[in-house]
Amino acid sequence: MYREFYGFKENPFNVTSDPHFLFMSKRHKEAFSHLRYGIDERKGFLVITGEIGTGKTTLCRALLNTLGDNVSTSFIINPNLSEIQMLKAILGDFGVDPLKRTKFDLFRQLNSFLLEELRQNRNVALIIDEAQNLRATVLEQIRLLSNLETEKEKLLQIVLIGQPQLRQKLDLPQLEQLKQRVAVSYHLYPLDKNEVSEYIDHRLRVAGYEGGSIFTETAVQMIAEHSKGIPRIINILCDRALLTGFVYESKEIDREMIEKGVYDVDGHLVGASN
Repeated sequence: MYREFYGFKENPFNVTSDPHFLFMSKRHKEAFSHLRYGIDERKGFLVITGEIGTGKTTLCRALLNTLGDNVSTSFIINPNLSEIQMLKAILGDFGVDPLKRTKFDLFRQLNSFLLEELRQNRNVALIIDEAQNLRATVLEQIRLLSNLETEKEKLLQIVLIGQPQLRQKLDLPQLEQLKQRVAVSYHLYPLDKNEVSEYIDHRLRVAGYEGGSIFTETAVQMIAEHSKGIPRIINILCDRALLTGFVYESKEIDREMIEKGVYDVDGHLVGASN
């Protein structure tokens, strides 16, 4: 509704995982570098964790856009699968039609695919999002996938992306062998307070905005305080505030409009007790 009013070419604060809008904060750059290093150097197991809404999935989609044609990828976004279903999903993502139903046959089929990719001088990466929801038995099976290797290098680079609970799950005694194989690990923290303003300006520019500041300094401060630097919450607050500004025909978003947005989201005024 407010896109034309503010002169945006697209909505700047959608909560979808659009890599076009990815803001590379210092921590996002570090996480991205860890991912590229782990995949390019064939390190095997990689683990990236972060709180809900910190941009993990968006980072993964941006990574996929940069890997190039010499890397085959499988991106699993539904971790609630059985062991057989997971193997079939992985093969299907790689463009391989699962021919058999048993785990043994599916493993052999995957191994044949990986060896052929190696002969073609191609790398292979498996990325599993929301990995904290993987069953322990499926995680153990994924560990076994890391056994698919030559004497010199890993045939499959496995990236587990998840919330902090993933690290707790990897601490389980039955997953000790998997934890020992994690070669690259990084935890993605929220934005710093001084990065929130840069984040908002970045999203506005990507959306095609060419005018002056829309959000006042006090409005940005309030967004930073209430969101705790989590990009998804920043998006929600900014979206609500821009809608409020549109309703009141205001080209400037002030603290009062952010308060209105916070009330809409939380159901209570900022500073009010629950």
